[in-house]
Amino acid sequence: MSHEQQQPAKRLISLDVFRGIAIAGMILVNMAGLAEQVYPPLLHADWNGCTPADLVFPFFLFIVGVAIAFSLSNTKENQPIPTVYWRIVRRSLILFALGLFLNGFWNYDWETIRVMGVLQRISLAYLAAALIVLKVPRKGQWAIAILLLIGYWLAMSFIPVPSYGIGNLSREGNLGAYIDRLVIGTAHLYKGDNFNSQGDPEGLFSTIPAVVSVLFGYFTGDWLRQQPIKSRTSLNLVLLSLSCMGMGQLWGFWFPINKKLWTSSYVVFTTGWALLLLAACYELIEVRKQRRWGKPFEIIGLNAIFLFVASVLLIKILVKTHIGTGQNAPTTSTWIYEHLFVPWAGAMNGSLLFALLTLAFWWVVGYGMYRRCWFVKV
Repeated sequence: MSHEQQQPAKRLISLDVFRGIAIAGMILVNMAGLAEQVYPPLLHADWNGCTPADLVFPFFLFIVGVAIAFSLSNTKENQPIPTVYWRIVRRSLILFALGLFLNGFWNYDWETIRVMGVLQRISLAYLAAALIVLKVPRKGQWAIAILLLIGYWLAMSFIPVPSYGIGNLSREGNLGAYIDRLVIGTAHLYKGDNFNSQGDPEGLFSTIPAVVSVLFGYFTGDWLRQQPIKSRTSLNLVLLSLSCMGMGQLWGFWFPINKKLWTSSYVVFTTGWALLLLAACYELIEVRKQRRWGKPFEIIGLNAIFLFVASVLLIKILVKTHIGTGQNAPTTSTWIYEHLFVPWAGAMNGSLLFALLTLAFWWVVGYGMYRRCWFVKV
């Protein structure tokens, strides 16, 4: 094999496919969750535990880290210029602002608007991870990642919470919920799943370990761009993924796997699954050149943030508008689900088909943008 063949491609298509799978999963889970009866894999774990739905968000954070490794590969070996820092800060600010825009849509009450959210977490985790990558040597990066995970575990386990004591990991009594109430305030917390006074599933304090989800992606991406495109690389990813899954499960005996708390065990466990999916994409697309199956996901992945924001906006419109008049008028989402899907598909199949049809709609939008070379970058 020639030296040129041994070098990885400048742009790995498998990364865009991975990102597309993550965004497709997020759209599917968000849309399916509007119905009362949903297939369990499309529902988040009520508290401890991990379902397939709980994997999609950490997958996206992981691929954000992988992307950092490729986008900053030309700057991290030299002294970064202020323009690089500004680009990182600007991107983070835009993501955070988009998150606030979605949370407030369309009745913006700045006294009660939810401060944190999915895009806000991506924003802060990306900002912190990118600055660590630029300013800290590799050993220091690993040290920070480990310290954040262990420090978060120890803090959640041993710092007492007033009225709840030490080591309380309940919805109301955990340290993260207490800090969110102090820093953000009850009025600005998530309004669903009984979290309005008990914390936020994308809260401020639990964003700390989410930074490590991005850093683990960065470590993977930086290693991957230096490897030859061979099955051996895919195998190494699989072996590492199995190790992370095992460590995450083991850690879970002391610090349960929990998405809403974004526990340290959850970070390690979901990183393992992300590595496994990346290994499959890498092996099929980069090594075996089987790219046709991944094209639909690649198309979504190339406009991931745009499609995610647009899909959430659509959901907001569907749940805030009503068909008919009166207090009992169903929301547009409920009316479509109950009249167009439930009668012939049933409740659970109807929610799945509604979500799949919505995903197909956004794929068509993404395909149209792809054909016109419209790529919206934040």
